Amino acid sequence: MRLGFLGLGTMGTPMALNLSHHFPLTVWNRSPSKYPPLLQPGSTAKPAATPLQLIHQSDLIFLMLFNEQAILSILTPDLIPHFRNKTLVNTSSVSVPFSQHLNTSITTAGGTFIEMPVSGSKIPAQQGRLVGMLAANNPSLADSIRPYIQPMTSAAIYCGPVGSGLKMKYAVNTFLITVTVGLAEAANLASAQGLDLDAFGQVLEAGPMASAYSKLKVDKILREDWSAQATIKDCYNSTQLITAAAEGAGAETLLTQLCGSLYKRAIESGLADEDMISVVKCLPKRGDEECCDKKGGFQG
Repeated sequence: MRLGFLGLGTMGTPMALNLSHHFPLTVWNRSPSKYPPLLQPGSTAKPAATPLQLIHQSDLIFLMLFNEQAILSILTPDLIPHFRNKTLVNTSSVSVPFSQHLNTSITTAGGTFIEMPVSGSKIPAQQGRLVGMLAANNPSLADSIRPYIQPMTSAAIYCGPVGSGLKMKYAVNTFLITVTVGLAEAANLASAQGLDLDAFGQVLEAGPMASAYSKLKVDKILREDWSAQATIKDCYNSTQLITAAAEGAGAETLLTQLCGSLYKRAIESGLADEDMISVVKCLPKRGDEECCDKKGGFQG
């Protein structure tokens, strides 16, 4: 089976790299500067000159792009017919109607479409420990790609027909986003009260709410390391998808909307490409002149 991977961003690069250690892989990215990590010894990855060339050289194609606009800029109408007898697996976060549109386009062209958004950020992607949320109109289609997604995932759960994987991701990300903002607010409160943030982290780690995620994010706050594992702009994009899905389902997402407004403020302050926990810099303490500080840090 020849594999292809379109989109080598924060998540796409480690996902593709893990695949390249097990299967023949063709990759494409809009910016060639993303290729070097995939051209190391032990990797089978070979860059394609164009998305069309990648499609022709692959049987199973993974897609990991930022949003629907980015996907449409690559999967143009003249490219879709070339998916005949090919399988497209979309791992990008998009709306359910858009995913269903992709499914219709690919299947009409004679191809197969599978949805697999993932739960996890840069480090789980590097470790091959993402959680895949599989969706296909026939469960056997999802089962057919399991051997090829194992290098990227610690689990891959079938959620239902096309759209169900994304719906599951919206639900999971609701928890993730609100927990992240809650952790940022807790750290900000500890700092504002003059507490030692290292002690704050130790208390959290020793208690029942401890998790690998909370430890990772507290460590980033302590080190003022805002390098992205999942970016502010990714989180804001998620809040918009969640809110739209909730409106359609008749569910309230009060916390997600509040988190979305905070992430929007962070983007407007120039923090779009920083890690999602850098939202802590948008929670002012008494005497602060500005809420968000792109150049500054979070002083505990």
